[in-house]
Amino acid sequence: MSAPTSPRPTACLVLADGSIFYGMGFGATGETVAELCFNTAMTGYQEIMTDPSYAGQIVTFTFPHIGNTGTNPEDDETGDPVAAGMVVKWMPTDPSNWRNVQTLSEWLSARGRIAIGGVDTRRLTRAIRQSGAPHVAIAHDPEGNFDIEDLVTKARAFAGLEGMDLAKEVTCAQSYRWNETRWAWPDGYAPNENPKYKVVAVDYGAKRNILRCLASAGCDVTVLPATASYDDVMAHNPDGVFLSNGPGDPAATGEYAVPMIRDVLDKTDLPVFGICLGHQMLALALGAKTIKMSHGHHGANHPVKDNDTGKVEITSMNHGFAVDAQTLPKGVVETHVSLFDGSNCGIRLAERPVWSVQHHPEASPGPQDSFYLFERFADAMENRA
Repeated sequence: MSAPTSPRPTACLVLADGSIFYGMGFGATGETVAELCFNTAMTGYQEIMTDPSYAGQIVTFTFPHIGNTGTNPEDDETGDPVAAGMVVKWMPTDPSNWRNVQTLSEWLSARGRIAIGGVDTRRLTRAIRQSGAPHVAIAHDPEGNFDIEDLVTKARAFAGLEGMDLAKEVTCAQSYRWNETRWAWPDGYAPNENPKYKVVAVDYGAKRNILRCLASAGCDVTVLPATASYDDVMAHNPDGVFLSNGPGDPAATGEYAVPMIRDVLDKTDLPVFGICLGHQMLALALGAKTIKMSHGHHGANHPVKDNDTGKVEITSMNHGFAVDAQTLPKGVVETHVSLFDGSNCGIRLAERPVWSVQHHPEASPGPQDSFYLFERFADAMENRA
């Protein structure tokens, strides 16, 4: 008897150094190029794929059970997936969750996102950790026909995220109001009926759950595009300004974002709160610099120390750039640091209600270790009044 033959691979992941990973494709067909990162979260794959901060990146999931709860519209962080693709250990199983509306493969296919399963993600993750986030090409062809030489060429031609302004690609096209609060049993999402503070949120790639947390803290939120000017912000007579998360190189986005933030800091006494890219924008506006990390921080298990209290928060992170703490000017205090590598995770002005954090307090990994940051923002606006 002849030995059974293995099914022909229908997808491949090609690294710029020529390494090739074959597997089985699902989701959309075709090919795309991006930077490859890994995420260590055990849940939240739908939120990760729709997080605008992942623009220009393909995500390798280190946890093998991806897709087992299916997908549903409530868990989207934005209208469509933003991450360029997905790499997983095992092919998704049939969904086994009462909230499922559509399988992960169907969901990805409808949104034009390629995924590959059957990959040795541990080996791939080690390669990323040792050599940094590589440029890659991912391809899915049901017939298993691949031009590997062409894919390597395309991976090597990818410009990378350094110097790339991606906030303009994921920001809103025009301003809008937001009043939906955080999900709560048994009614799910609900409107904020009695907002107290007028907040302008600058959208560099804002996640919906951040806006929900602001609404739950009593904020009447007006979302403005990333390119909003000082006059655009002040036209809404806000009680506070929020700077959202987002993708790409902060130095590139800062070309137009930093002047607006500096005007807010110089001409008003408004409380300012930033998260992720918003944290980096605030740091640049205060005179610090940002740097590209080797492989970044991506996951829901990152310990961060609050230098003010000594407490350790378990946080969700998604960033490939970081604020260089050595460049923080006088009067800017480092409030949070990563216990993984000591990188900066938070700053504040010593004498004013202006602060930001690198991690995502809305993502509930702790699960509520960092929600106090939204309450602090509301308190600052209350005290100013």
